[in-house]
Amino acid sequence: MKLGFVSDSLAHLPFETVLDVAAAQGLQGVEINTGGWSSAPHFDLAAMRSSPDARAAFRRAFETRGLEVIALNANGNQLHPISGEVQAACLEDTIRIAGEIGVKTVCCMSGLPAGGPGEKTPNWVVSSWPPETQTIVKWQWEEVLLPYWTRLTVLAKDCGVERFAVELHGNQLVYNVPSLLRLRAAIGPMVGANLDPSHLFWMGADPLAAADALAGAIHHVHAKDTMLNAPVQATTSLLENGGLIDIAARSWSYITLGFGHGEAWWRGFCYRLRMNFYDGWLSIEHEDVMLSRIEGLLKSVALLKSVSPAEVADYTPQAI
Repeated sequence: MKLGFVSDSLAHLPFETVLDVAAAQGLQGVEINTGGWSSAPHFDLAAMRSSPDARAAFRRAFETRGLEVIALNANGNQLHPISGEVQAACLEDTIRIAGEIGVKTVCCMSGLPAGGPGEKTPNWVVSSWPPETQTIVKWQWEEVLLPYWTRLTVLAKDCGVERFAVELHGNQLVYNVPSLLRLRAAIGPMVGANLDPSHLFWMGADPLAAADALAGAIHHVHAKDTMLNAPVQATTSLLENGGLIDIAARSWSYITLGFGHGEAWWRGFCYRLRMNFYDGWLSIEHEDVMLSRIEGLLKSVALLKSVSPAEVADYTPQAI
């Protein structure tokens, strides 16, 4: 497996400094945020779209440090009934630029539309009752999501992009294993999972079981941890909508690797990924408000270096 991190983890640093940090830590690459829910401090989408020189300089900054562009990340809600057009344009431009610079993986969300025609707010259905919830989900998938993804994959193929790494994320139509596999079955193997354990933890799922169920369908992994705050969870559940900063008041929070689930868990996760045919990138995404960005990133790097397999397996039992 190869190690890197999401560029927004160090959003406060200049682009070239971010790459210097990656090289100094002995990492192999950086995943670049291009827009959507990110202000994209390290990627000028307009300049990259219009200027071959800007694209060449971008690639050169990686190559001179011996780094790879892990993926381009345009996470957002491209099916939002109000802002979706802008976010969809960002994702489409990201796909075109990925093709221009030879990046084969684009990270994104599935999107979450409104609950029906004319509505103005995205609607994430997480219950089977009352009965109208099923009408909403059927309309979202059949009338919005699947037609959109059919068009999107045509664009990606035309641009030479090979993989969509779709994050299993709350407030999106694809948020768990069944919904990812449903989209993949409808659209094809270009669609695979961006398996981020942190979201599965707070939704009550098991990332190890998810790795098993997604064998052969994992396109990317975000390395991010979640702390489950048991005393708060006991009374509020994991359905948490409080502010992200007041960690003590929340039932769960994103946290530096190892602070929510220890080294033994992450070692098991890495081994389970390899068991299930994934030997690609582990891309650290630091979103811990209690630690500095540099400290959190470096602690996460140290943990993954100690637990992730880095070499190709070469053991076979002796013939006796």
